[in-house]
Amino acid sequence: MDELVKLVSQKTGLSEEMSKVAVVTVLDYLKKELPAPIAGLIDNFLEGGSLAGGLGDLSEGLGGLFGKG
Repeated sequence: MDELVKLVSQKTGLSEEMSKVAVVTVLDYLKKELPAPIAGLIDNFLEGGSLAGGLGDLSEGLGGLFGKG
């Protein structure tokens, strides 16, 4: 997440502290609004994991998002 915070800070000119608030706000919103399997992937990715292991869950989550499944 630190890399994302730095990127937001560089792109917006906000302090890193304010950028972190923005990033956390957006990520919390996404995790609340997206299907649970995708929200779990976001947490895993932010903790240093990869998205590759959960691509099956991602496709299932997206199928549910679009009314399939």
